[in-house]
Amino acid sequence: MEENQELFEHYKFVADKGQSPLRVDKYLMNFIEHATRTKIQKAAQDGNIKVNGNEVKSNYKVKSGDTVTVEYSSPKKEFQLIPEDIPLNIVYEDDDLLIVNKKPGMVVHPGFGNYSGTLVNALAFHFKNLPNMGEEDRPGLVHRIDKNTSGILVIAKTDQSMSVLAKKFADRALNRRYIALVWGDLKEDKGSITGHIGRSLKNRKVMSVFEDGAHGKHALTHYKVLERFGYTTLVECKLETGRTHQIRAHFKHIGHPLFNDEEYGGNQILKGTTFTKYKQFVQNCFKICSRQALHAKSLTFFHPISGDNMQFDSEIPADMIQLIEKWKAYAKHQKED
Repeated sequence: MEENQELFEHYKFVADKGQSPLRVDKYLMNFIEHATRTKIQKAAQDGNIKVNGNEVKSNYKVKSGDTVTVEYSSPKKEFQLIPEDIPLNIVYEDDDLLIVNKKPGMVVHPGFGNYSGTLVNALAFHFKNLPNMGEEDRPGLVHRIDKNTSGILVIAKTDQSMSVLAKKFADRALNRRYIALVWGDLKEDKGSITGHIGRSLKNRKVMSVFEDGAHGKHALTHYKVLERFGYTTLVECKLETGRTHQIRAHFKHIGHPLFNDEEYGGNQILKGTTFTKYKQFVQNCFKICSRQALHAKSLTFFHPISGDNMQFDSEIPADMIQLIEKWKAYAKHQKED
């Protein structure tokens, strides 16, 4: 994309207590995913960055209590979502909703630095007049998953189905299960991870777990072990809440980050680094699955209109299957030795 591409999303942040003076461009780099320093500085140059309602330059020092906004360079009503002919893996469709199996690497909706090639751009091409909940760039979206997480998403096709589905997510009336490969050998065959999840106080692009509840919102993840490979473990996760990066942050918190999760330390070789062959093996695994090893496997809920029990499952993508098989073979070889 051109560096002078208009901003497609509005951001508002309030600097935490104790925020030491920090240039506003560096401050925003810590908040906005996929943003570049050049784009942020261009936004400031164009008068699109304000602090406490006043336009500021990129060298303005953000202080505790400051309200920082990034505004559109044109009124939001002029936002144009561009439909794009991008293939979708549609698992199920009726008059009220559809189920999509999102491929890894696809951003769900347009945002800072991602103005095209998103799931929403594809939806806008294949489906007309999808509902939205006050977000013009997110038609049909009831929930979302991370760019590098693959798997099941439910899309609303009518205002009524969107309203009902949104309430089901708010009331936790959906059963969502994920498959993940995590670092280390979990002690228990099953368990639960709890702890408030909120923006990290050090790096605002990632989430942290606050056990004392001082920050963030309540989050609960249940897991059970599917297979053990010694240095890594394959787990199934069930979400009781739907916080941003919940599985990724929770497993990082208990010392078992997701395999190759760059933002949460999973791209480091955590064990066995003294063995050259092992190190090469892990590096090869990183190449096979060049993202966090996380897949939204299944979704179960009652249909928003008919009330029928709906159960959907998705195939694990090829990169994760190859990764799992490689670890399985390695673990078997280690036992034979």
